[in-house]
Amino acid sequence: MRRFRLPLCSAARGFRPHAPRGLRVRLVVAFLLAAAFGALLTAGLTFHRARAAILDRAEETAVADLRTQLDSLAPDLTLPPTAEDLRGLTRQLDQAGGARAWHASASYRGGEPVTASPGTPPVPDELRRAVQDSGRAVHQRTEHDGRPWLALGMPVAYTDDSGDTDTGTDTGTGTHADAGSLSGLTVYAAFPLDDDRADIDALVTAAEAGAVPALALALVPALFAARSVLRPVRRLRHGAERIAAGELDTRLDAPGRDELADLTRSFNTMAETLERDAAELRRLEAGARRFAADVAHELRTPLAAMAAVTEVLDEDAASGVLPADTEDAVRLISEEVRALARTVEDLMEVSRFDARAAPVHREDVDLRTLVTKTLQLRGWAHDERVRADLPEPAPVRVDPRRIDVVLGNLVANALHHGRPPVTVAVRVRGDRVRVTVTDRGPGIPDEALPYVFDRFYKADAARPRSGGSGLGLAIAQENAALNDGTLTAANHPDGGAVFTLTLPSAASSPGTT
Repeated sequence: MRRFRLPLCSAARGFRPHAPRGLRVRLVVAFLLAAAFGALLTAGLTFHRARAAILDRAEETAVADLRTQLDSLAPDLTLPPTAEDLRGLTRQLDQAGGARAWHASASYRGGEPVTASPGTPPVPDELRRAVQDSGRAVHQRTEHDGRPWLALGMPVAYTDDSGDTDTGTDTGTGTHADAGSLSGLTVYAAFPLDDDRADIDALVTAAEAGAVPALALALVPALFAARSVLRPVRRLRHGAERIAAGELDTRLDAPGRDELADLTRSFNTMAETLERDAAELRRLEAGARRFAADVAHELRTPLAAMAAVTEVLDEDAASGVLPADTEDAVRLISEEVRALARTVEDLMEVSRFDARAAPVHREDVDLRTLVTKTLQLRGWAHDERVRADLPEPAPVRVDPRRIDVVLGNLVANALHHGRPPVTVAVRVRGDRVRVTVTDRGPGIPDEALPYVFDRFYKADAARPRSGGSGLGLAIAQENAALNDGTLTAANHPDGGAVFTLTLPSAASSPGTT
């Protein structure tokens, strides 16, 4: 025996949804899921209540009909009844069932139910026990031959008002005292619930038919909601992109009083603060550059005069006419004046870089020639501490003066901070030409490598005072960039620092034919 149940819906197995991409898609999907869940919950509750109401109505009507028929037929039954009496009673009940077409059976004092119809379903044992234990009408939904059935069990009671054997019936659902004494006769009836099942199936069909239009209608407010949310988000994205591109005067309209409007107003406040801070930074930076340029310019004239004086004093110191103490002081002053003059020239060069006013005069030259001239001009051509490795032609289109500054700064830096011999090597690699300056010193500390080209940066503060300004490598990198090249620093695996200047070859340089 199985309970009669109707499924609400069936779920597909093995379905693994993928998370949708895009905020618009996620909002629409979330809205539709919420609408679908609400519609499903409403439909489920409505279906449950309607199904219960349909079945309860069928049960109550069947109990009332059976009670009416028993009230009419049971008084004519002789007690105790024979099997033929019971069969006759059930035949009359079957005929009185009409459109309900139930199949009746009857038993006396717990005996086997007797029926007049061969197609009557067997009475469930649970139903028989429930009727005997409760002494009242009981109903139960079952399945028989794949069809839903409703089985009823109703005990018949009698009353003896005159003390004789006349009988009456009471099939109400009250207690024994309410119904009178039980006669021992129990009537069972079963009828199919096909019509009720059809009504329930119609509810399911109607719910399924209305689900798709409901979701289609929910799509319209979902798209509207997504648009209303995404429009300010899209404006914020465009505004952020404009600010990232340097348009710090970007401002957005912030209509409304919701959270997105508050976010837009916060964005405008941030943009205003950024614009104000950027303007202040530009003002300070321009002032610092102008100050450095002005200081360097103002120092050039007195330094020129001091340099002329120190040259005279150097001649006197070389001639031996000055006392020894005075001679040492003169040489010290001369060195400091020359170092200060170099620093001033470096500051002037840096100010031209910052103002983007550094001129570039390109020429087609062989990089080997530039390396050789650099070493000759500084007295390193015949110095055993410096070696040149120039095996092949290396045509480039560069500003010779600026490349000379780069090479001079790199070799001087290697001689001062590294250990000889210093090797200057030129190699051609495809459309690039590389110059490497390698020393045999301790190399550059790893923590200092990212900062070696910063202005006024010195890797080791414990080194003896060198007279350098800390601008040499920064100027070298700026000159390399002006010639469309790059300058990098690294440590050689065998020890020592390696500076690499990479320039485009003459065939790939801009302006060549």
